[in-house]
Amino acid sequence: MRRTSSIVIVTILTVAVLVLGYFMYKPLVNNIKLGLDLSGGLRVVLQAVEKEGQPINQDTITKAMGILRTRVDSLGVKETLLYPQGNDRVVVEIAGESDPEAAVDILKNTAQLEFWDETGQVVLTGEHLKDAQARVNSARGDAEVNIEFDTEGTALFATATAANVGKPLHIVIDGEFISSPTVNEAINTGQAVISGSFTAETANNLAVLLRSGALPVSFTVAEKRSVGPTLGADSLSKSLKAALVGVIAVLIFMIGYYRLPGFIADISLILYVILVLACMWFFGSVLTLPGIAGFVLSIGMAVDANIIIYERIKDELRNGKTLRAGIEAGFNRAFWTIFDANLTTLLTAFVLMYLGTGPVKGFAVTLSIGIIASVVVVLTFTRFALIRSSYFAKNNKLYGV
Repeated sequence: MRRTSSIVIVTILTVAVLVLGYFMYKPLVNNIKLGLDLSGGLRVVLQAVEKEGQPINQDTITKAMGILRTRVDSLGVKETLLYPQGNDRVVVEIAGESDPEAAVDILKNTAQLEFWDETGQVVLTGEHLKDAQARVNSARGDAEVNIEFDTEGTALFATATAANVGKPLHIVIDGEFISSPTVNEAINTGQAVISGSFTAETANNLAVLLRSGALPVSFTVAEKRSVGPTLGADSLSKSLKAALVGVIAVLIFMIGYYRLPGFIADISLILYVILVLACMWFFGSVLTLPGIAGFVLSIGMAVDANIIIYERIKDELRNGKTLRAGIEAGFNRAFWTIFDANLTTLLTAFVLMYLGTGPVKGFAVTLSIGIIASVVVVLTFTRFALIRSSYFAKNNKLYGV
């Protein structure tokens, strides 16, 4: 009875994975955005505008690029390249965005927050801003931005509000009036609310700008144009064909050398590919050519994990253990080897992800997703399918022993 039920379960799992792969592969691939090197994007040159008291130098541009990078990361804009051009320009290249021009408009805004009294005098700026978060007011149902000052800013805000009790305090961003609430009492908590005609999206964009800090200099758009892919469709096609040939060769090898476990490994590999593509789509990752290399590398590591486990199982079977006991012992002996190898690679990928930009980050992101997915598939699906297969395998020959 157990043998029959195990055959049915393994068969159902195999068919389910194959059907899932057949119907999900194309939709997932078509919904993953391609990077600058594969699909091109928008290239914008931001020109720094010098004003009185705001000299433009290399330090100014470096500081501005740091703030722009923070904004890019906070907005979730993927595959964006930022680099200086000369001493007064910053080049921004964006791929994978449905509205890249809107993203550029957000990036170039100075986001200088000021509080004016009724005479137009600036009583507080956003210099000491600690945090800004977009929220929906439950009473009114509209979006607003909650801001919080640091210790010094809290003291300055308390002084400003105490001096303007019963009077309006204008909230101004880049010279534009946002709202003019009347101060009822001194505010000592260092917290305030910026309200206005905000949608959820505009409130979130404003919060991002305020959190990242005001740019040290104003920017105008000096040049804006579309750029084509740096590698072209031919490179993408050849890379995908090479990856496909390599994967097919691995699938054939696994079945020929490991037999039944090899077949299970192949099904696990198909499930692994679906899982990686689904994660890339869910997280909005942009696929670059180095990202494809990271994907192929992670496939190799997934196969390597299966090989380590199978070799351990074969050792246990040669020592006279039953199939079930050999599989359990093989997994236990191989676990820490697989864990250590994947952990060290994952740490390296995290370093590349944190310090790298553009294609390097794309490689690191894809590799990280692949490593995590391979460990999950091996320790769940592969383990379960192997244990079930041990119930109906008649001898060790099916396991290459």
